[in-house]
Amino acid sequence: MELLKEEHASRLLKAQTHIWNHIFSFINSMSLKCAIDLNIPDIIHNHGKPMPLSELISALPTHPSKTRCIYRLMRILIHSGFFALAKIADENDQLEEGYVLTDASTLLLKDNPLSVAPFLLAMLDPILTKPWYELAIWFQNEDPTPFDTAHGMTFWEYAGNEPRLNHFFNDAMASDARLVTSVVIEKCKGVFKGLESLIDVGGGTGTVAKSIAKAFPQIECTVFDLPHVVEGLQGSGNLKYVGGDMFEAIPPADAILLKWILHDWNDEECIKILKKCREALVSKNTKGKVIIIDMMMENEKGDDESVETQLFFDMLMMVLVTGKERNEKEWAKLIFSAGFSDYKITPVLGLRSLIEAYP
Repeated sequence: MELLKEEHASRLLKAQTHIWNHIFSFINSMSLKCAIDLNIPDIIHNHGKPMPLSELISALPTHPSKTRCIYRLMRILIHSGFFALAKIADENDQLEEGYVLTDASTLLLKDNPLSVAPFLLAMLDPILTKPWYELAIWFQNEDPTPFDTAHGMTFWEYAGNEPRLNHFFNDAMASDARLVTSVVIEKCKGVFKGLESLIDVGGGTGTVAKSIAKAFPQIECTVFDLPHVVEGLQGSGNLKYVGGDMFEAIPPADAILLKWILHDWNDEECIKILKKCREALVSKNTKGKVIIIDMMMENEKGDDESVETQLFFDMLMMVLVTGKERNEKEWAKLIFSAGFSDYKITPVLGLRSLIEAYP
């Protein structure tokens, strides 16, 4: 009987720890944001070798009364895998520990062309975190998203009226685009074979289209986005910018690219977008295609961290916009409902896949 009580107590304490870890999981992301704001990854990187705590403190704009807390910040960031400790000899040939970067913090360096720091700073901005406080209220009202509940307008309306949101959101999308595009161009060259023209729908400031235009000079690339997004942007060579609304009409081309677009919208809206894409292809009289780069749920079975990431993104789409993340069955339903005859999936982008839809 005592043993049963002990087992029950042990389970309760374990359950309490589980709850605590979820209550305080925001501390991981906010600690990481603090490190980015203090420029810690770049300071350690520029040091060129393992950086002792004393030297890190000296390099930071820290108030003297707060220097003792840097160790505590670094300790949790080591635990979460963003930094590591390595041995280094001091002036007296005595070994001491110094901080070094990990693969994750390397992706947060400002000068890294594949840096995801802008994405991190955007997602943790108060404009985008405030809607999470309204989630329970949203479940009880008629608003399309918790973002509407928090801000009184849709995400897209807010971005159109608030230059700061528009700016950091475009920076976030551009940082992700650089990473994805480098993989697509390296591993999926065949996707662009035979194309003479390509429209990057929702292409923002043109990060993806610029890379494609440079890698495939025979393709005339057009960035197509809302007028306030492309306003003032200048094309060159085989790249140009066009303002418009993808729900109204899309310029004709051999291929239409939708990178991280469809997960922003519900099924009905996605079908409308895909139908406009198909019209743009058909009007060109080619056997063209739509190239979709988006999350593919259930494509990383057995990897708990990957599944959690996918679930995070699905919730993000629900809170900020009207979209969702989809599995292959759901993607197929959208593609066929929009009038396409076939599709092909190439899972080369980790949690995301490259999907080609054929009219």
